[in-house]
Amino acid sequence: MRRRPESAEERAFRESLRAFLTEKVLPHVQEWEHARLVPKSLYAELGALGVTGLQVPEEFGGSGETSFLYNVALAEEVARTGAVTGALQLHLNVVLPYFLAYATPSQRARWFPGFATGELVTAIAMTEPGTGSDLAGISATAVRDGDDYVLNGTKTFITGGIQADLVVVVARTSRDPGDRRAGLTLLVVEQGMPGFTRGRNLEKIGLKSQDTGELFFDDVRVPVANRLGEEGRAFEYLTANLPQERMSIAVSAQATCERAIELTRDYVRERQAFGTPIASFQNTKFVLAGLSARVEAGRQLVDAALEELDAGTLTGADAARVKLYTTELQAEVVDACLQLHGGYGYMLEYPIARMYADARVSRIYGGSSEIMKSIIAKDLGL
Repeated sequence: MRRRPESAEERAFRESLRAFLTEKVLPHVQEWEHARLVPKSLYAELGALGVTGLQVPEEFGGSGETSFLYNVALAEEVARTGAVTGALQLHLNVVLPYFLAYATPSQRARWFPGFATGELVTAIAMTEPGTGSDLAGISATAVRDGDDYVLNGTKTFITGGIQADLVVVVARTSRDPGDRRAGLTLLVVEQGMPGFTRGRNLEKIGLKSQDTGELFFDDVRVPVANRLGEEGRAFEYLTANLPQERMSIAVSAQATCERAIELTRDYVRERQAFGTPIASFQNTKFVLAGLSARVEAGRQLVDAALEELDAGTLTGADAARVKLYTTELQAEVVDACLQLHGGYGYMLEYPIARMYADARVSRIYGGSSEIMKSIIAKDLGL
């Protein structure tokens, strides 16, 4: 079947990344999962490999790459090797675009060199204890006081929040009774600012090596110079990056489906029951054949959407369609593949078990499946 063509540069990047993940990361996955975070030094090592500077402008030490396809290669190789990279993909795919789009020249000079080397890693703080998908309901406040904003509030489920050097906080700077979406602003909170504290590194079902924290802001004075973009326009900014954010999740979901089928195909060829490989059973053949057809459809859908994303033509509704399809498929594929592993599939020493636990959140973060359906329904005029 047709696959998206790759340039020689993309192939070389993918190969070097695969070698790094296999040699430097895979031996430590279990250790880092128990620690519930990756060592901060991993980001610097990936920086030396050129990964963290992919889209950072050349003048600040990055590659200046404008294509998202290198980010795609990273997501696919992490999924296919079974490696972990902590909160790196959120930093590259979700947070960095806000800096690229809205940072002032002085902000770029302050932060971009550290992004390129991997010394600075970011997180974005949107979710609050009482506010999930409804961003318009954000209650954290930032009151202007001279050259500072005084920030107060609590954020939770913040990916990378425990280790992040810079946290982009979505806070309410004003209220408009006629428009709940108005009045939100992006503020960059730096590690060590008085009043900024971190709570628990939350225990999760899956993605255990990706730290997820609680963040508290108690009269934190954030300089106006740390504001990203214009005051009151955060909702607009956040919405603009949603297609890329959702495609990054879809890419990982798709790659996970492909790896699950490969692992299971190899397993059923070796595993015997009733004196014969379970690959010889009609049920095994039909299950994997049916999944393979649907996963191939997902690959064509993802590749087509990636072309549109790079061209700047991918709509929010179509990104929602791709995320909905691939993440729902991911759940079905991994579950069916675990079933074919039998009791061994429930043991964490088998990769399919960790894949099963990790997959569950794909239908929640970046917009739940229910939110995706609402977006698609609206696009249909319903």
